[in-house]
Amino acid sequence: MDPQTQYRPSPTRRSILAFAAGLPLAGTLAACGSSGPGTSESDSSGGGSGTGASFWTLSGKPQEDIRKQAVDEFNASHSDTPIEITLFQNDAYKQKVKTALGAGQAPTILWGWGGGGLKSWVDAGQVEDLTDFFTENADLKDTIFPAAFGAATIDDKVYALPCETVTPIVMFWNKSAFEKVGVEPPQSWGDILDLVPKFNNAGIAPFSLGGQSRWTNMMWLEFLFDRIGGPEVFQAVFDGEKDAWSNPDAITALTEMQKLIEMNGFIKGFASITADSNADQALLYSGRAAMMLHGAWTYGGMKNDGGDFVTGGHLGYMNFPPVDGGKGDPSDSVGNPAQYLSISAKASDDEKAAAKAFLAESQFTDSIQQAWIDSGNIPVAQGSDSLIGSGEDADWLNFQYGIASGAKSFAQSWDQALPPTQAEVLLDNIAKLFQMSITPQQFASNLNAVIGK
Repeated sequence: MDPQTQYRPSPTRRSILAFAAGLPLAGTLAACGSSGPGTSESDSSGGGSGTGASFWTLSGKPQEDIRKQAVDEFNASHSDTPIEITLFQNDAYKQKVKTALGAGQAPTILWGWGGGGLKSWVDAGQVEDLTDFFTENADLKDTIFPAAFGAATIDDKVYALPCETVTPIVMFWNKSAFEKVGVEPPQSWGDILDLVPKFNNAGIAPFSLGGQSRWTNMMWLEFLFDRIGGPEVFQAVFDGEKDAWSNPDAITALTEMQKLIEMNGFIKGFASITADSNADQALLYSGRAAMMLHGAWTYGGMKNDGGDFVTGGHLGYMNFPPVDGGKGDPSDSVGNPAQYLSISAKASDDEKAAAKAFLAESQFTDSIQQAWIDSGNIPVAQGSDSLIGSGEDADWLNFQYGIASGAKSFAQSWDQALPPTQAEVLLDNIAKLFQMSITPQQFASNLNAVIGK
């Protein structure tokens, strides 16, 4: 099984229009690794001595420049054990890693998305257990947002270093639409349901949604499962517990979801709207929809394409509100908690030593954290907000930092957390649930049937 196929590249879902804090928007950044155009390339960065370590990762501007910078800075002080970086486009990388692992020729350091892909590597004995490494490097572990370790942990052991950036899913709202209707942003799930008829009566769709893309619908369920039942509900699915999707809190969440749909909570025709076209964003910034639940990566697109919607202060944003009586912590988040570096279990002792030094010393220097901040992203590092500055996007960046650093649980997107077979069945049934063609109980039954596959 390809350990990365659960991640399906999408230029809209996983790409952020890069913006430097206080600087004009320019270029694109893949928040979760979508590389964009480019060709595979290798940069030895002083390697070739055979006493260092090899590192495979993704190309695509500007993230490849930051990854190269981390390697170059490390090699400058470790010339005897250099890291040799090789860059691949997204799809080429996934195939190359699959082939290399199967042939016993994997690089020393593997870049990945954590979750289901990492678990497949662990199950096959392909990557090193880093639990003791983090015990020996307690300061490094304390630097990283605690919630980012969830997607790096399999059976209570840590197999990857959370690194690079964090991208939460947030609730956006159009301030002008709220002012027109004379209402305030929702503070609870009950408030959301109360707002639906008010916006519909005013001729404004309560929520924009690119429902044809399926994973956009999934974000709603991820939050409802968490807010109603806590992170334990989906964790049971990830752990392969029998009939985990039939948890009463899961059924309640699915029922509440269909209640919102039946109330016309979403833009008419949402099932034919694609996220790749950015049409869902346009509905929000044009005022045709009042709210939108989406990834933080959409901020750049709305700033670039929405006229003065962002720069004029018309965009509001918040974490998903609590559900009355729910067990979940309202500080919890979902989305992309980090990117991840693992070490090949088949590497030599010298290669592993060089790789561990690279993991310990290269990813959280001030210069690397500043580079991620300047690209419009939040590093997965405690205190990185001190590098944000006071540019025009500072409030937005500080908001993201607040969510990421304060989340007691930061769940990985379900279709990345689960292996490919389960992920596809999940997305298919989510589409049916939103089309009201199956009941919550049928949804649970269909998903229970593929647990563990």
